[in-house]
Amino acid sequence: MKIVWSPLAVERASKIVDYITQDKPSAADKWIHTVFSKVEKLRLNPDIGRIVPEINEHHFRELIYGNYRIIYRIETKQISILTIRHGKQILPTDEIKV
Repeated sequence: MKIVWSPLAVERASKIVDYITQDKPSAADKWIHTVFSKVEKLRLNPDIGRIVPEINEHHFRELIYGNYRIIYRIETKQISILTIRHGKQILPTDEIKV
């Protein structure tokens, strides 16, 4: 299955990396590599993430990595990475375009 990152997800990942880099660049490198590794696993098993509680629809799922939620949508021919949010942030549903 094809994986497509939304501009918002790319922007959020970049900002998180920039923030982590301020304290420890090696931790930022590890964080982003792990995020890409986790997302890559969706190719073979898109249902490994849990259903996003705020939406409660099967095709909206999330992977949890540390304090972050990697939110994605399972589509017919692709998996769309919609956003990455800190777990304590409220998820505005307009961010994922239900």
